[in-house]
Amino acid sequence: MARIFDVIEYPNEMREELVHRFPESGSGDFRIGSQVIVRESQRAVFFRDGQALDVFTAGRHTIATANIPKVVDFIGKAFNDRTPFTAEVYYVSMREFLDRKWGTPQPIPMQTPGIGLGWLLLQGFGTYAYEVKDPQQFVTQVVGQQGSYRTDDIENDLKSRLLRSLSDMLGEMKGKYNTVQDILAMQEELGAGVRAKVQDDFEARGLQLKSFVIANLSPSKTSAEDLRSMGLLDMATYTQLQAADAMRDAAQNEGGGAGLTAGIGAGLGIGQVMGQALQGGVMGGQQAAAAAAGLPDVMTPSEAALALKVSEEDIIAALEAGDLKGKKLGKAWRISKDALEAFLKG
Repeated sequence: MARIFDVIEYPNEMREELVHRFPESGSGDFRIGSQVIVRESQRAVFFRDGQALDVFTAGRHTIATANIPKVVDFIGKAFNDRTPFTAEVYYVSMREFLDRKWGTPQPIPMQTPGIGLGWLLLQGFGTYAYEVKDPQQFVTQVVGQQGSYRTDDIENDLKSRLLRSLSDMLGEMKGKYNTVQDILAMQEELGAGVRAKVQDDFEARGLQLKSFVIANLSPSKTSAEDLRSMGLLDMATYTQLQAADAMRDAAQNEGGGAGLTAGIGAGLGIGQVMGQALQGGVMGGQQAAAAAAGLPDVMTPSEAALALKVSEEDIIAALEAGDLKGKKLGKAWRISKDALEAFLKG
């Protein structure tokens, strides 16, 4: 039996729902004279055979060939314009969706020529707001035939576009600032730049980005190992950093071993930290020599790694790169104490 709807409405506040289809599945049987009720915060998009025929604004509307001219093409005059015809109505929320959260799941690398070794890793978080600008375009381009489309269905995509635009903005700042503090002071300008850059992406989906706020932007607590895994540090530089760490630890005789990870995370720049470590090594040369006095005359890579507080793989990489002198006997490496001390002194 046909389901003939004389009144079509969706009295829901749609707080987290962007679109609701009426009916949720299949098609409704409507006819000329049926009423469509639309609330202030809604728009209703009228579809038949997958084609958008009209968009109703707030108020009570009567389906007639006058307000939906294409409907007359589907209705035969033999039934006095009262024949039911199948169609769907998509109710679209026009409210502004405020205080949506975003954050950087991974640090964003920013090239900083002249600051440290030339890279800064940034993490941030904040809020954004958006609304549907073109109901018909949003339904046809994004929603399709889904019975209900919620904010959760699209916000991962929106956040990924915002973060990509933020990364692009940081890339465009390359070489324009002299200190980390200068970069971090540009949060408001960065937010405005992201809004301008991503607006076309939103509008292509029938949406409008109302705001994008950077609440916090700061250097991440990222280790030298993380930088190397991202391809931002070559092996030689990485080995030098670890050697500088070992020298500083030996000179200061501290057991904490925080090393360069703390320096990088504090945004001081790897180069600055490395310089401080090397300076500490020179000033504490006698203490470092005393610490090395207990080493055996000949060591395996694992013994050398233990002495330098690094991994055996890092020692082997330094040997193969020629930065650390050693002798290879078959497949095994051997390292003299003198070679290790020379490596520590740079």
